[in-house]
Amino acid sequence: MKPLMKSAEVKNREECSESINFSDGDFYDETPDEIGDATWSEVCRACCVHEPQEWLRIFAGVCLLIFFLYFFLLGLELLGTSAKVLGGCTTGSLLGDDTNPVAGLMIGILATVLLQSSSTTTSIVVSLVSGGLDVKAAIYMVMGANIGTSVTNTIVAMGHMGDGDELERAFAGATVHDMFNFLTVAIFFPLEIVTGYLFYLTKAMLPDEVASEQEKWEGPIKKIVSPLGHKIIVANENVIKDIATGETESCDEYYPTECDGAVNAANCKVGLIGCDQATGDCPAFFQDGADQHDDEVAGGVCLFLSLVLLIACLIGLVTLLQKMLLGTSTRIIYKATNINGYLAMVVGMGITIIVQSSSITTSTLTPLVGMGVLQLEQMYPLTLGANIGTTFTALLAAMVSDSVNSLQVALAHLFFNLSGIAVWYPFPPLRNIPLNAARKLGKATRIWRGFPLVYIAVMFF
Repeated sequence: MKPLMKSAEVKNREECSESINFSDGDFYDETPDEIGDATWSEVCRACCVHEPQEWLRIFAGVCLLIFFLYFFLLGLELLGTSAKVLGGCTTGSLLGDDTNPVAGLMIGILATVLLQSSSTTTSIVVSLVSGGLDVKAAIYMVMGANIGTSVTNTIVAMGHMGDGDELERAFAGATVHDMFNFLTVAIFFPLEIVTGYLFYLTKAMLPDEVASEQEKWEGPIKKIVSPLGHKIIVANENVIKDIATGETESCDEYYPTECDGAVNAANCKVGLIGCDQATGDCPAFFQDGADQHDDEVAGGVCLFLSLVLLIACLIGLVTLLQKMLLGTSTRIIYKATNINGYLAMVVGMGITIIVQSSSITTSTLTPLVGMGVLQLEQMYPLTLGANIGTTFTALLAAMVSDSVNSLQVALAHLFFNLSGIAVWYPFPPLRNIPLNAARKLGKATRIWRGFPLVYIAVMFF
């Protein structure tokens, strides 16, 4: 009986270890010995072996994920359309104006710090590009978004203030992400100002048929979300083009809107808010007899609603994925860290693509570093992979947009991170620079445990 009892106790211990979640109260109390080293067969069983009732819950979760993802993409569609409506009359004259790179960088940092999500910031920037935001200014903003996203896991590290050893390790694990982002911006921000490296690289990568300004590129996801989006609001894209090219002096020539008979695309003179040429229907926000102010107010209301929808769906996606995937992630991530650094990047990238947030990935890993489960050298490539994974949200936003410039900015975000990795990871002497800087910041918490508060205030605000 004793061996059977012991076996049951071991099994129960393993199950308890596997059930530890980031949101559990005892997450920080778990030691490496309690976690244990999972085998790949255990990982496969955790992923693929379930009772019928569990499969039903998984199926329901996938259905909810599709629901949230669809309306997340719809929010991006409405955001870009609302931006065109709200700023259509002034965007044309602003195109081609000189931009301030430092201001763009600061906007990206502050916006991401306030939103606590670089994915949201880059998605908004990519959507605004389709409304006329200058591509070069947008590139500087996504550089800033890379810096701003690392504040979240730095805040998480402060949860270890009660233990000096854990705080040192956790703060070093959090700030290694910061150091990589700051060092990458320190190199490629001035390089971009001087040479336009990312701008011209991504411009050269665009297919010829997409790069043509005379042609309209409709991404595959846009075809899925546009039918519902066009029921809500449609932007008259000719306004921006006509004012930018000088064909129209002002928006006054488009107003007031007027419909001769039935309200449809064939019978209506439209302003900033147009009608769907494919179906002939006019959207809910279109008003017969509206003036410029009416259309801009409607665009502002729709912009606000799209942001609410976007944030709500992002929260829904994150919450649902945490419950579905992160509940058993401790042993799986611990096993994943025993692989090659480049494969670890793939793991970090994959998790981030799934959860749609690099902040979630790095913030979940930070306590593991604090506990000693992950070494700093293992944390580093996982965060680099998370940096790559977060760019896929911007690529999704570009697919929703009908602007080739949006795709260019999304690609610039991707190659900015890839370029940083190419500099700061392959060569050990350069790889040790962000690692050693993070270790020194961790040691600073030994002098004063309130140092992380000063660090966040100075570096991000």
